[in-house]
Amino acid sequence: MASEVWTIRWVDGVVEILDQRLLPHRVKYLRLRTARQVARAIRDMAIRGAPAIGVAAAMGIALTAYHSRAKSREKLLEQLRRSYDVLRSSRPTAVNLFWALDRIMRLAESLGSVEEIRSRLVEEALRIMEEDVEANMRIGENGARLIEDGDRILTHCNAGALATAGYGTALGVIRAAHAQGKKIMVYACETRPKLQGARLTTWELLRDGIPVKLITDNMAAFLMQRGEVDKVIVGADRILARTGHVINKIGTLCHAICAKYHGIPFLVAAPTSTIDFKSRLEDVVIEERDPREVLYVNGRRIAPEGIEAWNPAFDITPPELVTYIITEKGVYRPDELRGIGSGELSGE
Repeated sequence: MASEVWTIRWVDGVVEILDQRLLPHRVKYLRLRTARQVARAIRDMAIRGAPAIGVAAAMGIALTAYHSRAKSREKLLEQLRRSYDVLRSSRPTAVNLFWALDRIMRLAESLGSVEEIRSRLVEEALRIMEEDVEANMRIGENGARLIEDGDRILTHCNAGALATAGYGTALGVIRAAHAQGKKIMVYACETRPKLQGARLTTWELLRDGIPVKLITDNMAAFLMQRGEVDKVIVGADRILARTGHVINKIGTLCHAICAKYHGIPFLVAAPTSTIDFKSRLEDVVIEERDPREVLYVNGRRIAPEGIEAWNPAFDITPPELVTYIITEKGVYRPDELRGIGSGELSGE
């Protein structure tokens, strides 16, 4: 994504985020001053993508610390815990949100003074943002080794710079391969009902000059059957280390099943902050969003009155459908994540 456009940044006690609900037609930034405003932006998907909402959540806690008038450490920590609860409840599935909140709260509780907490939490939020960009670039480098010259790549939803603090995960792999001079072609699935592929992925790739063609979600299987897809690359909102299950945008499972049937490698690109080293499959909460997202497109109702809709935001892809998981630390098979503690990955 071009340097003049960015997803999120901290400016003198204000969190500025690109309002992704308005793309591709309008570029507008929201200026957020409280944790509640950040939580609302996450909940309403003004900012979205697992790594990006993790960064946003960390900055939301930092906002509380920065603007607090608390005189005592205990009072400030009480305020931070309230903000933590508000942000934690904003979306239930993406694990980066909880990872970032827990990381920044652990730091706050280890510090001794009000002023130290204020300054160090801002520094930590910025560090989380910087680490995300660095991790994404390493993901790109690691994943580009799996991409061959001439590959036609199918992707789903948006796992690009817009879904992260910068560069992207699945699109980071595509960007890195393109930068290496590999001639690649991308098929972007539109990704109903919020159309992140149609609105966001195509916008990013077009700006980068990477060849991209938009298809509807239900065209993917036919495209694979015709032999016109060489790789499928997606991001992830949570990967279970115990089992290798991948939780990602609804529709991912369909593409994984089709890729397996047609013998096409199915690749998942995500930072290690997306790997859940604690939860079991039955612990995962799949977010169900407002049915109106299915019943309406651009504010216009497309279904008859009286029709109900179901709107799960994510699905679960079992490990036997996943070829490789690409992280900043290396490339792994799903079963290689078992029993490995956070921060202890050592990829090939």
